[in-house]
Amino acid sequence: MSDEILINVSPTERRVAVVESGLLQELYLERSGESSYVGNIYMGRVERVLPGMQAAFVQIGLERTAFLHAADIVPRQPELNQNGESRPTPPITELVSQGQKLLVQVIKDPLGTKGARLTTQLSIPSRYLVLLPGVDSLGVSVRIEMEEERDRLRESLRSLLGESAGHGFIIRTNAEGVDGDALERDLEYLRRLWPRIEAESASAAAGQCVYEDLSLPYRSLRDLMHGEIEKVRIDERETWRRAVRFAGEFFPEWAERIEFYDGEGPLFDLYGVESEIERALDRTTLLKSGGHLTIDQTEAMTTVDVNTGSYLGYRNLEETIYKTNLEAAQAIARQLRLRNLGGIIIIDFIDMTEPDHKRQVLRTLQRALARDHARTTVSEISALGLVEMTRKRTTESLEHRLCEPCRACEGRGRVKSVDTVCSEIFREIMRAVRQFETGQLRVMACPAVVDRMLEEHHRPIAELTEVLGTSIHFQPEEQYGQEQFDVVLL
Repeated sequence: MSDEILINVSPTERRVAVVESGLLQELYLERSGESSYVGNIYMGRVERVLPGMQAAFVQIGLERTAFLHAADIVPRQPELNQNGESRPTPPITELVSQGQKLLVQVIKDPLGTKGARLTTQLSIPSRYLVLLPGVDSLGVSVRIEMEEERDRLRESLRSLLGESAGHGFIIRTNAEGVDGDALERDLEYLRRLWPRIEAESASAAAGQCVYEDLSLPYRSLRDLMHGEIEKVRIDERETWRRAVRFAGEFFPEWAERIEFYDGEGPLFDLYGVESEIERALDRTTLLKSGGHLTIDQTEAMTTVDVNTGSYLGYRNLEETIYKTNLEAAQAIARQLRLRNLGGIIIIDFIDMTEPDHKRQVLRTLQRALARDHARTTVSEISALGLVEMTRKRTTESLEHRLCEPCRACEGRGRVKSVDTVCSEIFREIMRAVRQFETGQLRVMACPAVVDRMLEEHHRPIAELTEVLGTSIHFQPEEQYGQEQFDVVLL
């Protein structure tokens, strides 16, 4: 089956789905008035310098001040000492000062309670190239593996740049196989764009955005379109028209692949994307063999636990474990992309005794991750059978974008049992009677708690009213959560 990009546009949001061989692999979401800031360039003002953290807080006009680390201020090509080693990063106090204006770029969106992450090392992407202002270098994406192709692209760009490039460039993965004309179009676009950004920043006030990246539909075409994408389907006519014009400017050879979808049913339903999104929000992911993955997100890391579940295998236990782990390795790579999980990730594969099985499982995971657009690093399987890996995180995960903490449990994933709440009510009654003189109390709680109090704790209630000389009335409240109750003096 072919690879496709599906773009769904509604009055409240824009969604882009990447479907490979009939399976949803990635989902990007942008709500009205809630776009990503990654790639935007701002004129920032240093609000506070933190020498102990080697960082500074910078105001760029967002709700929270952004974070700028010293390592993101120094040049991409650090000076070398006499031994040919990179010099250490200078103290933050030598690089910026409070009140200073800086041209900065967002490299990570605000996540949770954290502000955006910034850099002064600007980069302006186009379809095949990335412009690095003020840098004298020419690089090629490491994902282009053939040395002959890397040399061809490098020489082609050098001939277009001439003797004085003026800026650095990176040749993107999308450039693999393209001709010099395509590179030249991108180069001219970037050469026109950068002077406009310089002119805008020269007169910009602190907190002003001087360059805003493309909106999601067109950014996805620029970054995700490649030779294996056979179709791009868009279900909103005006977005489709603009996408065709955009493609005609940047990659005219692929413009005819962009189609307007006007089918009877919703575009995402046609490909089963909506159901896949629902499953991606579940804690458990089922494997075809009968095994399953349990995925838990925390503030510090994400853990993935592999279980055989109902899979019994056909030969022996070691073979069953090996087959389950192989299937899990591919499923994990897909789930990381689909759920957009980043940061530190710990994978607990089922323990294997055969060294060759461990190598094959790790190699399968690495091969499956090779298609991931985000940068990943994977360690060897540890003595405890764990694989530690990292995946670059620039935006919030799918769960954090689509969900919010449960109001009943406040994100804990647990609520106090009915018996625990009953015990708390008894303690609160004792506390109220000691503090206030009253002849009556009313206890309001959810129906399950009230039922338990009246059915199983009627004798302690009767004894308590006799000892305290207080009458107690219980009132069920449908809108109360299981942990919520009130003891009211009458």
